Amino acid sequence: MDVKIANAAAAYASRLTGSNPTSKVAAPDAAAGSGSDFSNMIKSAINEAEATSRTSEFISAQALVNPGDLGAVVTAVSSAEVTMQAVIAVRDKVVSAYQDILRMPI
Repeated sequence: MDVKIANAAAAYASRLTGSNPTSKVAAPDAAAGSGSDFSNMIKSAINEAEATSRTSEFISAQALVNPGDLGAVVTAVSSAEVTMQAVIAVRDKVVSAYQDILRMPI
């Protein structure tokens, strides 16, 4: 089986163009109450991180098919990397806080 890289990249890019990677996910229900403000904030941050990642992937795939603006690709990939580093840092802090709570005497 002879698979050409350009054909694979074109198929991947056309699959990505089927959905708009820059569209935002619907905002969580604001009428759920004030107790869920924190969870809404977390959901919103996760949705934004996912959208940044999808946009970066989309731009990279488009650059494989139609070489063009390398600066846009680098900017998108850097943005996705910074977003992922922020998500990992928040995750580490949450795990650390949870472990501190577990160590508290009852």
